[in-house]
Amino acid sequence: MRRYVVFLRAINVGGRTIKMDALRDLLRSYGYDNVETFIASGNVILETDEADSASLEARIEKKLQDSLGYDVPAIARSIDDLSGIAAYRPFTDAEFADMNAGYYVWLLKDDPAPGLAGTLETFQTPDDLFHVHGRQVYWLCRTKISQTTVPTTRLEKAFGTPCTMRNMNTIYRVLAKYPSE
Repeated sequence: MRRYVVFLRAINVGGRTIKMDALRDLLRSYGYDNVETFIASGNVILETDEADSASLEARIEKKLQDSLGYDVPAIARSIDDLSGIAAYRPFTDAEFADMNAGYYVWLLKDDPAPGLAGTLETFQTPDDLFHVHGRQVYWLCRTKISQTTVPTTRLEKAFGTPCTMRNMNTIYRVLAKYPSE
């Protein structure tokens, strides 16, 4: 059995609400084992025999669409994948030292659009630094996220694939609870 963290986009926002116990029950009914939720923002930890994260994502999306009646993008990463995401250092120590607000990661469903690294440069500001690495886009936001001038909707469209964003503290907390296998 492999352990995955499935990040659901737009759960419990915009009127699309589901109680975490109901979400866990749904995923158990689909045949997943040891289903847990982590924070009420669409972070689900589960175990499955599936070795391909893309097929896992597609299966969960289809089942949730059928059960909830609306689209719920799912992005799955193994615990080992998350360990790599957490260990990667896209910014210098000096850039981190100057941080007053947040460190985030966008988890992309597929490989990003070609040329994304160049496109990200057009979104950078003195307070907002971006870095693409694999299927992740790291964001060092030196202001409060509510005060950033980055047009996140446009930025997400530039990725060229469905995505969801999490605070890196969430990634670290998941890994503290579920260390690499």
